[in-house]
Amino acid sequence: MDQTVGISIVVLPADFDRWDDLLALIRRAFAYMDGVIDPPSSAHLLTADRLGGKAKQETGFLAVENGRIVGCVFALERVRDFYVGKLAVEPPLQGQGIGTRLMRAIEDLARERGKDAIELQTRIELTANHAAFARLGFRETERTAHEGYDRPTSITMRKVLS
Repeated sequence: MDQTVGISIVVLPADFDRWDDLLALIRRAFAYMDGVIDPPSSAHLLTADRLGGKAKQETGFLAVENGRIVGCVFALERVRDFYVGKLAVEPPLQGQGIGTRLMRAIEDLARERGKDAIELQTRIELTANHAAFARLGFRETERTAHEGYDRPTSITMRKVLS
């Protein structure tokens, strides 16, 4: 049974004006990372204005239930692929397929625009994310360190579209 019945996936509208609501969702979704990942998440540095600027450069999709935003994804279109920069789902709804539906929206758009792949980064410590993205067809391509770290901190994952 689809647990996401009643949730619509829509393209972020050009006249979107609920940046504070969207920012609050992203912060709630990333809050669990505090104290888990090193270096810390930059979600707390995000502002409504920065989020609005991001939306002007990237494609955004929203997951909406009864007018309430319960998830989002932003992806930057590059020459040959899309790069997913933010994926967030309301914490009580995580694991119910909303993130999968948002990623499929990006994948459908990438195919429609003739892209070869979708790429993203996740933190080394977030092994549940690695497994979830692997189930969606993503494979690890690289491990990199944030500035000032002498060990890998992020994993780049890529899904080749056939």
